[in-house]
Amino acid sequence: MFDKVLIANRGEIALRILRACKELGIATVAVHSTADADAMHVKLADESVCIGPPSPRDSYLNIPSLIAACEITGADAVHPGYGFLSENARFAEVLEQHKIGFIGPKSQHIRTMGDKIEAKKTAVRLGIPVVPGSDGGITEDAEAKRVAAEIGFPVIIKAAAGGGGRGMKVARTEDDLSYALAAARTEAKAAFGDDAVYIEKYLEKPRHIEIQVLGDGKGGAIHLAERDCSLQRRHQKVWEEGPSPALNAEQREKIGGVVARAMSELGYLGAGTIEFLYENGEFYFIEMNTRIQVEHPVTEMITGIDLVNEQIKVAAGSPLSVSQSDIKVSGHAIECRVNAEHPATFRPSPGMVTYFHPPGGLGVRVDSAVYQGYRIPPHYDSLVAKLIVHGRTRNECLMRLRRALDEFVVDGIETTLPLFRTLVRNQDIQNGLYDIHWLEKFLRDGGMGEPA
Repeated sequence: MFDKVLIANRGEIALRILRACKELGIATVAVHSTADADAMHVKLADESVCIGPPSPRDSYLNIPSLIAACEITGADAVHPGYGFLSENARFAEVLEQHKIGFIGPKSQHIRTMGDKIEAKKTAVRLGIPVVPGSDGGITEDAEAKRVAAEIGFPVIIKAAAGGGGRGMKVARTEDDLSYALAAARTEAKAAFGDDAVYIEKYLEKPRHIEIQVLGDGKGGAIHLAERDCSLQRRHQKVWEEGPSPALNAEQREKIGGVVARAMSELGYLGAGTIEFLYENGEFYFIEMNTRIQVEHPVTEMITGIDLVNEQIKVAAGSPLSVSQSDIKVSGHAIECRVNAEHPATFRPSPGMVTYFHPPGGLGVRVDSAVYQGYRIPPHYDSLVAKLIVHGRTRNECLMRLRRALDEFVVDGIETTLPLFRTLVRNQDIQNGLYDIHWLEKFLRDGGMGEPA
């Protein structure tokens, strides 16, 4: 087991990792920018190191500074959390060169799955169902027209190195294709420094279903059921739940088995998520995230498995502590991402939190690094807290969530709490009848009192 772990992140995920390390008896090192000197994880860690100014490029993305922090403190492993360097294959390689453990997948798997085109090819090789589309990158309009004609309109053009909804354009007719292709390339180049794009069939009303996996890097791999992340705005997840209201036990075991076998064949190490679009009973692979997910607590609540704890142990060379037969889905869980944003327009709202009262009670979990008097800086993502609620049934979970949301108080800044208080009372949401376009239509139609 590792002796000392450096947490190369900030906010609630840094605090989540710190707690797991403490429960395993591992010493912790918090790194922080000058803007995060008063952060909760910095206060609670055994040691802390300032790694630069507020800009992520000069701090949390600064690999030499992170390596220096490891050497100064004697940390023998790094947990990257999510975002920042969590899916940076070069970072994993540099750590290996310095004989520092990386609590994440093997660098070759990060690199392969980080390239959307290579990820799709790998999924096909491993027997994972994929969305019909181009075999590789598209560079010419004529080639794009040929592929689109084969798979049928509408199509979606995606950045090969993309994520977060950037570099994605929909073409509903051949007349739309040239513009969409050029726009996607331009956006991809600006966002990722790479204008490679590919084409897929655009599904009209799919759900976003993701399967949580764990691997020991030696051929042992399991799945931990699914999460439904269909409530999204601009391809950003807002509300996640598990199990999905759209799947039954047979479908869950079938797709879970496919994914677990694929990860076993790949020799995957650590936590990962295979993401699918799901429509008319069919699953279509879209990407793999080679890291812990923001919404991992949903899986923890319905399985009782500590995913971060497992990440750390398998990275240190231990086998998985659970087998597939040990995984039982119990009840239902929902996570709401409470952000420092206007609830209808999603305008950022950084600033001082003058009052913070999280809800409590049976089945209620709040993952947050915010406290009363904390100032949310404008330099990073706007996540204030994750409210995760568990119930024996989905209806019980929804009722408990309604109660917890009504208890939750955050003053001094605007938050998305009013959005969730509206959603939990919506009939479509209560019935589980939504897809990846539902929330944007709801907001566009003035569901929060003003169009988004």
